[in-house]
Amino acid sequence: MNLYQQETKEILEALLLCSAEPLTLSALIEITGYESGQILEALGYLQQEYVQQGRGFEICEIAGGWMFATFPKHAPYIEKLVKPRLSTLTPASLEVLSIIAYRQPITRAEMEEIRGVSCDSSVNTLLERNLIRESGRKDAPGRPILFSTTTDFLKYFGLTSLQDLPALEPGEASPSDNK
Repeated sequence: MNLYQQETKEILEALLLCSAEPLTLSALIEITGYESGQILEALGYLQQEYVQQGRGFEICEIAGGWMFATFPKHAPYIEKLVKPRLSTLTPASLEVLSIIAYRQPITRAEMEEIRGVSCDSSVNTLLERNLIRESGRKDAPGRPILFSTTTDFLKYFGLTSLQDLPALEPGEASPSDNK
C-alpha cells in the first residue's frame, strides 16, 4: 500500500468517526475530492484490517451510507450502556412500525384496518422517536396523511435499505400489495 492510500484510509476513518450519521459515497466524494473507486477501495481495506485485527466494530453500509457499527454479539453490553429508547416501545408500537415498514406509504386508517384498533398513540410515539415521518397525502377523500419509515429506522435495525427487511411468510401482505 502506498502513502496516498494510507492517507485516504486515515481521512475516511476520521470522517466516519466524527459523523453520527451514515456518510454516503457522494458525500465522501464531495468532502475528500477523491474518486468513488479510491474511496470504495480504502473502505474495503479498512474493513479487512478491522476483521484481521479482531476489532469490536466494523465499517458497514447502513441506510445508504457508510458508518462505524458494532457487532450484534455485543448488543447486550451496548444496550446496558446506552439503554435505547426503542426497547421501551410497546408491542402495539412495534406492530404499527412493522406495518408501516412493509406497507409504506400508508395512512392511519389503513393501519387501523389491518390492526382492528386505533393506532393514534403508537403513531405519535413513532413520530416523536423519528422512526416514521409524514411522507405526503393520499389522493383520496379527505387527503389523509401518508406515513413512511425514516433513516433512523434503517440505522437502528442496521438495514441498508427497505429491501433488507425479512421476507414475509406466504399469505402475508407484501409491500407491493399497498400500491
